[in-house]
Amino acid sequence: MCGIVGYIGKRDVAPLLLEGLQRLEYRGYDSAGIVVTSPKTSGLKMVKAKGRVRDLEAKVPARFKGTTGIAHTRWATHGAPSDVNAHPHLDAEGKVAVVHNGIIDNASELRRKLEADGVEFLSETDTEVLVHLIARAQGEKLEDKVRETIRIIEGTYGIAVLHADYPDRIVVARNGSPVVLGIGEKEMFVASDIAALVAHTRQIVTLDDGEMATLKADDFRTYTTEGTRTTAEPTTVEWEAASYDMGGHDTYMHKEIHEQADAVDRVLRGRIDDRFSTVRLGGLNLDAREARQIRRVKILGCGTSYHAGMIGAQMIEELARIPADAEPASEFRYRNAVVDPDTLYVAVSQSGETYDVLAAVQELKRKGARVLGVVNVVGSAIAREADGGIYVHAGPEVCVVSTKCFTNTTVAFALLALHLGRTRDLSVRDGKRIIEGLRKLPGQITEILDQEDEIKKLAEEYAEARSMLFIGRVRGYPVAREASLKLKEVSYIHAEAYPASELKHGPLALIEPALPTVAIVPDDDLLEKNRAALEEIKARSGRILAVAHQCQEKADQTIVVPKNEAELDPILMGIPLQLLAYHTALSLGRDIDKPRNLAKSVTVE
Repeated sequence: MCGIVGYIGKRDVAPLLLEGLQRLEYRGYDSAGIVVTSPKTSGLKMVKAKGRVRDLEAKVPARFKGTTGIAHTRWATHGAPSDVNAHPHLDAEGKVAVVHNGIIDNASELRRKLEADGVEFLSETDTEVLVHLIARAQGEKLEDKVRETIRIIEGTYGIAVLHADYPDRIVVARNGSPVVLGIGEKEMFVASDIAALVAHTRQIVTLDDGEMATLKADDFRTYTTEGTRTTAEPTTVEWEAASYDMGGHDTYMHKEIHEQADAVDRVLRGRIDDRFSTVRLGGLNLDAREARQIRRVKILGCGTSYHAGMIGAQMIEELARIPADAEPASEFRYRNAVVDPDTLYVAVSQSGETYDVLAAVQELKRKGARVLGVVNVVGSAIAREADGGIYVHAGPEVCVVSTKCFTNTTVAFALLALHLGRTRDLSVRDGKRIIEGLRKLPGQITEILDQEDEIKKLAEEYAEARSMLFIGRVRGYPVAREASLKLKEVSYIHAEAYPASELKHGPLALIEPALPTVAIVPDDDLLEKNRAALEEIKARSGRILAVAHQCQEKADQTIVVPKNEAELDPILMGIPLQLLAYHTALSLGRDIDKPRNLAKSVTVE
């Protein structure tokens, strides 16, 4: 959610900041703003606008010069989208400017105290509290003022601060919301996401929670909120600016769906060990003896990552014969769960910054649990907090709804399941069988994507539906869950997913010609059970679209997908339903890359 961009150097800052905000548009937002200054000018100059970055750009005057600045895209939490509620926020004298991601939990209490002291608030936001606190702080340096303010606030924040009296620096701080520094040649950048930085530098420093930084044009330093200096070595980002371009596609979602064959090839590359019919996952930091001591696996994620975890749990149980389950991290962190020393916990997040997942990881670490991370972003918070893990190497995913990262995460879980299985009782023969199946995936994904024209026609037919039902059994159920989520996210059509075995326990009451059912029907040992479910729906005049390995007689239409090993089939069966959701949304004229009310990186509760 929200996006922060900042720059200090010698270049004209406004075009740089506006470009950075455009690269962060995928995160979801409803307003934007920019403030600039320079050592040669006095005061701060600010422009804000409700709407898109292009609306902000249209309001920026021609003579809006500066060499230092911060900018922001806001996703409303406190107060409706408006020019006034947009960031940055200034104090009464116009000397302090702040942009902020996160939520200040004690903002109402602090606001009342400030109002009692005569402070007049212009906005409804929690962020404006920060501005007035920094302006009134007694510290001699800007760093001291920010530190003094941080001590009395509660909640999550990623902030960047400008002060007219200190035009040679930007001060930033992080607690629960990402802050990334970009190291240039006599210029420095800051952002909430590396997407805003890679066009200018690939040398980055990621702040930890409880860490601050001061950026000057030719230097930066990091330190704790208590003032103790920390050491921060820049790392090189593997993604390039071109990775964020649309590449000839009309939308990022379409591009990312079509990148999946190459993305899966990347997650497999260098990890398969044919000699021992297993895989090499050195980043796990888990030797064979420790792997054999695992008695249970608990996977934690939110949304799409949770659904990938459901598929992963099934693969771990099937291949490694270890009891495994997945749970929403947002529920786990609040239910005071029993933490078992023999349980391996796996945290899943595309961004590596999802707040609920990160909070669950921190609580597990506090209780002494072993935690692995399955993330896409190198150096992200969850990657740093975890004891080890797997990078899924999907590449940048810009569209709010996740496609290629979901697929790569399920493949990463297949690798983990194979690794754990081969340290236990999975045979060499079965190890070879799974490896052969993994190697087939990129080519089979291409086969599925080649059916796009046919799937587009189906989507145009089903776009008239006001609601849809998705069903699957065992391996097919997580696929149904994810397909249902994709459709509702991007098309705004109501959709529900149920286990096929639950039809008799309520959902059959909904079946009628106006409610289409999408059925996941793999060719496995439950094929006849799934066909029986189709019979039940047809007997009640229900309309059926099947996703199967062969045409289904009782379905009105069938999308046929290539057959892989039974354990790996769920990885493929969701891909045509990504295209179905995409083309349904396209036919309805939706804003596909930026669905309403949603954000890419959910870094607040």
